[in-house]
Amino acid sequence: MGKFNPKQVENLTDPGTYEDGDGLRLVIKKTGRKYWVMRFQLNGKRRDMSLGAYPDVSLKSARSKTAIHRERITNGLDPISEREANREAERAAAATLSAKQTTFDGVAADYIAAHRPGWKNAKHAQQWENTLNTYASPFIGKLSPGDITTEDVLKVLQPIWTTKPETASRVRNRIELVLDAAKARRLREGENPARWRGHLDKLLPKREKVQAVKHHAALPWSELPAFMAKLRKLDKVTFKAMQMTILTACRTSEVLGATWDEIDLQARVWTVPAERMKMRKEHRVPLADALVEVLEQLPRYDDNPHLFPGMKAGKPLSNMAMLMGLRHIKRDDLTMHGFRSTFRDWAGECTPHPRDVCEQALAHSLGNAVEAAYRRGDLFEKRRALMDDWAHYITTAPTEKVIQGNFSKKSG
Repeated sequence: MGKFNPKQVENLTDPGTYEDGDGLRLVIKKTGRKYWVMRFQLNGKRRDMSLGAYPDVSLKSARSKTAIHRERITNGLDPISEREANREAERAAAATLSAKQTTFDGVAADYIAAHRPGWKNAKHAQQWENTLNTYASPFIGKLSPGDITTEDVLKVLQPIWTTKPETASRVRNRIELVLDAAKARRLREGENPARWRGHLDKLLPKREKVQAVKHHAALPWSELPAFMAKLRKLDKVTFKAMQMTILTACRTSEVLGATWDEIDLQARVWTVPAERMKMRKEHRVPLADALVEVLEQLPRYDDNPHLFPGMKAGKPLSNMAMLMGLRHIKRDDLTMHGFRSTFRDWAGECTPHPRDVCEQALAHSLGNAVEAAYRRGDLFEKRRALMDDWAHYITTAPTEKVIQGNFSKKSG
């Protein structure tokens, strides 16, 4: 029989520790909070075990808990350790249930949302969403990440591996990244079933064995002067953008995103900010006289800062504009990106300009990390000579003899 009765426990208010008997204690804090503690000794060590706060745990309930725990202690069991083990099991069960309720589609959406700010443009996020929704979701979208197996991944990939190898490769990589994210969130364990090296490469043929890699269709450099002559006769803004893309050998996204505050016509330089470059590094582009002439013809608008404004307020031409321009002149066998290859072929085959200068003109990374660390400059003046030669060639169609003579004067 304990010392307290329920009324006494209710009326106690002074801070302190009050013994009920058999190791049961009522502890009252200075704040007035009351809670039950059972003191016991096991294996020579004295321990205190909380039984809960009063009045949530009544005197009767506290005594009942004490009796149960005392019986277990008599049998050599540690009630504190048992309680912690039970709580851990409950947490694990809850985590397992949460993981089961979390789907691949949900983790993929979280992954895209987390990485979207680091991707260069909204189009990349849209491509992620489209490919996963189209190819992965019908097979594994509703599955828990922890339940997805190699067989499930193969169900996604096998129908498109030989017919759409490039798309299939991207889908596989994206599934792998999503499942890696799921593992980091403890939603799955073990090997990633979408891993290529040492896993899926043993079950699927290499992409290059299935289909030869298709490069962007490029116009032979010998045909470019005639092509440029046709473009110069067309007055729409799309064709002006196409001329700038070819004259600068830049990427279409860089040209379409160009704004007037990036252009210095007096210094004949266009500075593309790092956030719009593939390598995330500022890129200065020399402007040849032929391009300055194009830019001076462009109208400027107070409500749109872009060189090539689109239909939407404040926005540039769409990514499809130049492709539609090629179709308009019946050259849908080409891509605008392919003109970078045309430029590189011409520079390598027809000019004495050094390789590094040509690669820097394309904003490619040069050499290894050590070499790049020592090369602080951007070879701008040498690139200006190269781009002047390029503009001269594609806008005047010189003969080979004239080309060599022109270079000899500039390059020494």
